[in-house]
Amino acid sequence: MTSFAHECLAQLASLSQLAAPPRIRALHLPPEPAPGESRGEFCALELEDGTLGLSFVLLDRTLERLRDQSGLVELAGADPRVVAQGFAEPESLRRTIGMAAVNALTRWFFDRAGWQPSASRDSLGAVSPEPGDHLGMIGLFTPLLPRVTASGARLTVVELQERLVGDFGSYRVTLDPAALAACNKVIATGSLLLNDTLDTMLAHCRGAQAIALIGPTVGCLPDALFARGVTTLGGTWILDSRGYLDALHAGQPRRETARKSTVNCEDYPGWESLARRLR
Repeated sequence: MTSFAHECLAQLASLSQLAAPPRIRALHLPPEPAPGESRGEFCALELEDGTLGLSFVLLDRTLERLRDQSGLVELAGADPRVVAQGFAEPESLRRTIGMAAVNALTRWFFDRAGWQPSASRDSLGAVSPEPGDHLGMIGLFTPLLPRVTASGARLTVVELQERLVGDFGSYRVTLDPAALAACNKVIATGSLLLNDTLDTMLAHCRGAQAIALIGPTVGCLPDALFARGVTTLGGTWILDSRGYLDALHAGQPRRETARKSTVNCEDYPGWESLARRLR
């Protein structure tokens, strides 16, 4: 089966035939986070018109390795469509930067088509847990635990780190993705797009009525995700590119420069429809 990355890149290539995007201006890296902190976990790829695409950088020492890559200066002036091809490659640095390029291209095409996702304050990606629900969580989102457990829903977390496994009364953490088969709602981090586990995890979620992929990395064309059963994307819509970059470089919160966004499969027009709107 064709991977999500290849499908997404093929759709972007079709859009690129209708309108040529700007070149890359720079890749912006956050400061090294303090021990125990997660702030600064995203880089931003900037196009020459100020459009930004985000990508997670705390997998596999990616941020540290990005800082050591002297060749990154060559990104300035590069074609983002070429850089985006790295998203389909196994090497983590090229995949991370490729994801950022994919997200920048997607935002540029959305803007050209005059379309934007709905604003949202829902950190659960519009998947509202209720009594009687069995919620699956792919990756332990510690800040979300109080809300989920207070809802009365059962919670099963699938993790890759063995040290997190256990039964904690109000929720259970397991290494076995097959546990997702019993969940009627699932939320997952956008890092699934980077660690090449997307299709594997979604294969265990076929019985879920709602699947949300959340996080700033989730800024790509959603069509191939919806085709795989994802129902909602919860991402970040940047309102002030310069302010966002200033905050990123300073390691400061970026709430005033961006908003949470939600793309639902029911009201997303589809990339082919958006292509007809390009101007």
